[in-house]
Amino acid sequence: MSKRTLVTSALPYANGPIHLGHLAGAYLPADLYVRYKRLTNEDVIHICGSDEHGVPITIAAEKEGVSPQDIVDKFHKENKQIFKDFGIHFDYYGRTSSEVHHKTSQEFFSKLYNDGVFVQKTEEQLYDPKAAMFLPDRYVKGTCPNCGYEEAYGDQCESCGTSLSPTELKNPKSAITGDTPETRETTHWYLPLGDFQERLEKWLDTRENWKPNVMGQVKSWLNDGLADRAVTRDLTWGVPVPLDDAKGKVLYVWFDAPIGYISATKEWAAEQGDPDKWKTYWQDEETDLIHFIGKDNIVFHCIMFPATLMAHGNYVLPKNVPANEFLNLEGKKLSTSRGWAVWLDEYLEEFDADLLRYVLGTTLPETKDSDFSWEDFQNKVNSELADVLGNFVYRTTSFIENYFDGHVPQLNNATEKDRETLAKIEEQKQKISQAYEQFKLREAIAETMNLARIGNKYFTDMEPWHTRKEDLKTCGNTLHVCLQITAALSILFDPILPVKMAELRNELNIGDEINWDHITETILDSGASIKKGAILFEKIEDEEIENQLNKLKERTDEKEQETTDYEPLKENMEFDDFMKMDLRAGKIIEASAIENANKLLKIKVDLGFEERIIVSGISNDFSADEIVGQNVCVVANLAPKKLMGVESNGMILMAEEEDGSLKFVGTDAEPGSVIK
Repeated sequence: MSKRTLVTSALPYANGPIHLGHLAGAYLPADLYVRYKRLTNEDVIHICGSDEHGVPITIAAEKEGVSPQDIVDKFHKENKQIFKDFGIHFDYYGRTSSEVHHKTSQEFFSKLYNDGVFVQKTEEQLYDPKAAMFLPDRYVKGTCPNCGYEEAYGDQCESCGTSLSPTELKNPKSAITGDTPETRETTHWYLPLGDFQERLEKWLDTRENWKPNVMGQVKSWLNDGLADRAVTRDLTWGVPVPLDDAKGKVLYVWFDAPIGYISATKEWAAEQGDPDKWKTYWQDEETDLIHFIGKDNIVFHCIMFPATLMAHGNYVLPKNVPANEFLNLEGKKLSTSRGWAVWLDEYLEEFDADLLRYVLGTTLPETKDSDFSWEDFQNKVNSELADVLGNFVYRTTSFIENYFDGHVPQLNNATEKDRETLAKIEEQKQKISQAYEQFKLREAIAETMNLARIGNKYFTDMEPWHTRKEDLKTCGNTLHVCLQITAALSILFDPILPVKMAELRNELNIGDEINWDHITETILDSGASIKKGAILFEKIEDEEIENQLNKLKERTDEKEQETTDYEPLKENMEFDDFMKMDLRAGKIIEASAIENANKLLKIKVDLGFEERIIVSGISNDFSADEIVGQNVCVVANLAPKKLMGVESNGMILMAEEEDGSLKFVGTDAEPGSVIK
């Protein structure tokens, strides 16, 4: 067992507010785990902060006509406060624009530079003469060389999920001026990840209980072979590269952002009055380092940051990286640009934080994408928090108030059922502990609620409303058992419902000094006084849910009105160019997911004269099973292309709706028919 645990949550970009997707990915899971760890009296700290560098910040600043510093100052303050309001407790919430962070990142770079780790390269990169700057990846758009999607970014195609570099795009355009960029030479420093591949593979082989979705993505990268990765870029906003010949260059955000965990820990240690205390958490092998992130950060935290730490030396490597997948909203992908999101500040205007902590906790996307819906939110608040937990607590404390003068009855000559029910406290406690330790947070929440269900069933089976008249001793035993379960729940639910459980413990006269060891068969002494409190959870009415759904619809409608209804037509093409395309009717006869691939499905299409394998990036919209039998339109003479190790022979045409969802361009023609 480790001496201490250092937990980090992915640093959120300080270019916008926090929404449900953020919360479900890296912040609520970490907070649940850390709160549990604190209850077990383990030495644990939770570190986070604002990621204030990188292209998204500069893009946001340009849109608003302000400086990048104005953007990060605004959202750092707002996001730090919203986390606090939502009950997400960080021991320290730093920012990567701080002096300590700049110095720490530059020290890392200098150490690796002086040790000869980096590879220096002079290469051609895209340059916008009108803007007089080299174009970072997100400042370039063009046609994806893999799938033909014409709105791919310079770092990734959001249609097929392929990682790209700006120079790979066909028909690139500058996002600043709209001009076609030119290529110019520029010098940068690269981390040769391939040099660390063997060490990384050996280290990863020693990791235990990692999620399959995490290890699968990592293995996929390793199987493809690791390439050099630039650690510097041409940009004015960021941590300046500490070299005399690197004017106008900053550290790439993938390199400096995770170092933010270290710099924030340094700042925390200084606040504690012990400036060297950070070393205990980062450089002592008896520390467990746990990174909570979303799936888009897996490679950075499982390959690139560990390689950086290996190259530097003297730092602990992650024990686990329990990354979550993505959260959808009402069955559709979250989209802040389309207004399809629920922001936490707006949520807190209507509902208590604890309600969302519970409901979102029960649907965390732990190993696959999950969905949040307002109807499910209402159902779980009403049927679980109100009808199970709240009902059990209120029934128990009301009976004590009304029939036992607000005092805990003695347990006299307990029956086997009384003892079996009390034993369930320890049994559930063990199940819950095991789930937390294995990062199965949904299971931990379910098992916690199961104890409330056990208590409810026991209360109903024992019928204290009858025994209070006929057998007061038996009634007293029943209420004694129910009170012990209630007290246990007030601690077991504390990581999930911190505000409500503090209220409950106040009713039970349980002090603030609680820990996991206090959860036993006897928490409340016989004769101790308690008081009947208010109902813990009020039910949510249909009108409240309708309001939320209407708010979503109104916002998306507004966003649609702000934008052009349809994409503008592309430039005219010659008839002969169109005639080069061989479009054929086809039918999907088989489909399967490609292991470790983002969005890609391997699809077998019947073209009448032959069967073809086509790789298509549509798994966010369709499952493999539901598309078998679908009629499709295929570009049949597209040159073969390997995607994630699978050769794709053609392209299936799709239409993209305003909300980003995809629809098949189908035909009733027989497979193989020519589409003219």
